[in-house]
Amino acid sequence: MRRRALLLALPAAALGPVATPATPAVPRIERRALVFPRDFGAHPEFRTEWWYATGQLDADGVAPPFGFQLTFFRSRADDAGRWAGSTSRFAPRQLLFAHAAVTDLGARRLRHAQRIARWSGDPAAVPAAAALDDTRVQLGDWRLQRTDGGPAGRYRARLGDADAGFAFELELASTQPLLLQGDAGFSRKGPQPEQASHYYSQPQLAVTGTLRLDGTRRAVRGRAWLDHEWSETLLHPEAVGWDWIGINLDDGGALTAFQLRRADGSAVWAGGSVRPPGGAVRDFAPDAVRFTPGRTWTSAASQARYPVQWHIDTPAGRFEVVARLDAQELDSRGSTGAIYWEGLSELRDATGRRVGAGYLEMTGYAGRLQL
Repeated sequence: MRRRALLLALPAAALGPVATPATPAVPRIERRALVFPRDFGAHPEFRTEWWYATGQLDADGVAPPFGFQLTFFRSRADDAGRWAGSTSRFAPRQLLFAHAAVTDLGARRLRHAQRIARWSGDPAAVPAAAALDDTRVQLGDWRLQRTDGGPAGRYRARLGDADAGFAFELELASTQPLLLQGDAGFSRKGPQPEQASHYYSQPQLAVTGTLRLDGTRRAVRGRAWLDHEWSETLLHPEAVGWDWIGINLDDGGALTAFQLRRADGSAVWAGGSVRPPGGAVRDFAPDAVRFTPGRTWTSAASQARYPVQWHIDTPAGRFEVVARLDAQELDSRGSTGAIYWEGLSELRDATGRRVGAGYLEMTGYAGRLQL
């Protein structure tokens, strides 16, 4: 990692002759029908993309449960202008990042790790690449791959422990059709038409596999959520970050809610969806979702102050989101450059009864988020 950091810091002259920078046309997210399996794969023409798997894991004889996260990010390397127009397969046209974490509620501890690599854009490159025809993304021995056909299929998530200190191998099997967020996968993220993404989710994934912590290997099972989203322009200029939940409801349904937030806490834009078990997706209008912060926790590491309890009003009802562990902050300044909060949480209804579990994500509290 240190050698890689030094290489990234080298002046352009040290890297040899440079090509004349090109000015490629900037793509734009527009309403279109998503096509699968192609849209399970990478979209390197767009600036930002991520595959994001989170869930709750139960191990026999162990209580309480564990949470897990494995996220792969792809970013078009516009800043590497010296490589524009180069035909070399080694030119770093893309950057790939990965974040992994395990929430150990028994030990009251979050373990997390990160990776970063340059990628030429060649789907067959090693050790870091993303396929274009389906979900197959990897950084070394960290991998996420869709393993069979059909409209949803199943995934294998593998996290090696060479530099993480923890590991897992999980199979995430679809139990429901794809959930296309927004307008059939076109998800508005701001008042301007270009502030949008293509976005689909796969809730209620049935998980089986193994988790290794401190040299102990455990068989686990549980439920997971997978998001895949790509965009050219995601954040409104006034937005400093966002708050988001993806919740597997205990009755088999799925609830999504998010807001893009100004520095004063007010919402620039909001949205989400609900899908009852066996029912159709109901998309939420931006003025129909409201996040109200409750109890907060302050990170000793970053001094960021996060609401670890939220009241969220949606057309599907009023809910309370409560973090299962306050200290679930991830410092990813060694890869994506951000400090953010990502953690296992519980969803309760207006009476205080638990109705679901999933993940809460909060960005922009330790500093304005830069994409």
